[in-house]
Formats: sequence, C-alpha cells, structure tokens
Amino acid sequence: MSEIKIYHKLVRDRIPEIILQAGKQPETRVLNDEEYSKLLREKLTEEVQEYLTSGDIEELADILEVMLSLSKLHGVSWGEIETIAERKRAERGGFNEKIMLIRVREKGV
Repeated sequence: MSEIKIYHKLVRDRIPEIILQAGKQPETRVLNDEEYSKLLREKLTEEVQEYLTSGDIEELADILEVMLSLSKLHGVSWGEIETIAERKRAERGGFNEKIMLIRVREKGV
C-alpha cells in the first residue's frame, strides 16, 4: 500500500520534476494570481519561521527567493525594492549599530 502525503502549499518550480525522479507521482495545479499571492505570503511566513528555528543560512536564501517572487507579483523590480531600502536606510538608518529601544518618555516626565 502506497503512502499519500497531502501538502497544499506552494513549492519551487522544479519540485514536481524532482519528485518524479524519485519515483513518486506528484499531483499539482497552477494557481490563479489571488491564490498565488496568498500562498506566497504563507511561504514567506514558513521560511521565516524555519530560519528563526534553525538559524540556517539556507533559509535566508529561501526567504530571498520568496521576496523576489513577491516583488514580481507586485510588478516591482528587485532594483526598485533595493532603492526603497536604500532610501529608508538613509532616512532612518539600518540595523548595523545593534540598537535596542527600551522606552520613550515624554519630555518633563
């Protein structure tokens, strides 16, 4: 008796081919844009959680891949995303100085 695993999640483009090469039979379908957007966001959450759990650099690469796909979905080039990040870095700084905000008090309090 063969085992069937249910996933219902977005996978990288070559995963069905890799499954076939392993002698298994994938069942897939192409998502519409609304489904794709929803599952990309779910994939981003999944990959971030995997990174937070493992600290593995490979997970950062997976996060980047999802981010690239999200930028394309929004019709924005990766260069435009980098430009926005650079503008925000110039206005508000980055995270290089390792600053943790403890609290903010009103003046005179």
